[in-house]
Amino acid sequence: MGEAQKGLLSVIEKLKGSTEQEVRIVLLGLDNAGKTTLLKSLASEDVSTITPTQGFNIKSVASHGMQLNVWDIGGQRKIRPFWKKYLENTDLLIYVIDSADKKRFEETGLELSELIDEENLKGVPVLIFANKQDLATSSPASEVAEGLNLHTYRDREWQIQACSAVSGEGVQDGMNWICNNIVNKKK
Repeated sequence: MGEAQKGLLSVIEKLKGSTEQEVRIVLLGLDNAGKTTLLKSLASEDVSTITPTQGFNIKSVASHGMQLNVWDIGGQRKIRPFWKKYLENTDLLIYVIDSADKKRFEETGLELSELIDEENLKGVPVLIFANKQDLATSSPASEVAEGLNLHTYRDREWQIQACSAVSGEGVQDGMNWICNNIVNKKK
């Protein structure tokens, strides 16, 4: 069983016995950050063949009275203006960053900052996955957090998690954070 699958299962197991609960998660980030790979990994699907998302993907996982509805929205520049249309009733924002693509850190930081200022995301917790940690050129999560000025986000809970969506490493830790800090507060 992959790390990501174990992570999702641990979230579900911790919620066993709770009444039917839906959690709306929006998954955003620049193109090629690894959003769809992360989503497929969470859904225990094959991650060996991923194509760029030309709109959005939705995955729902229902188990033990809980349903995670994850909206994976494309990150190409021409699609980003439409991100705002998907933010209403969001319980959690997952923002994925290619931590090996240092040239785009400023661009991804600006996009994240604009999202944080959106009225529909006011107070919504944010999980930032510093993806592609399996690559030698990746920046550590602490460096990414500093570059994004995450310490200035005081109106919401946030977490940065180093991960590799391909191998699943670190994904479980992010899912545990969702369960421990977000889902339990919705009860």
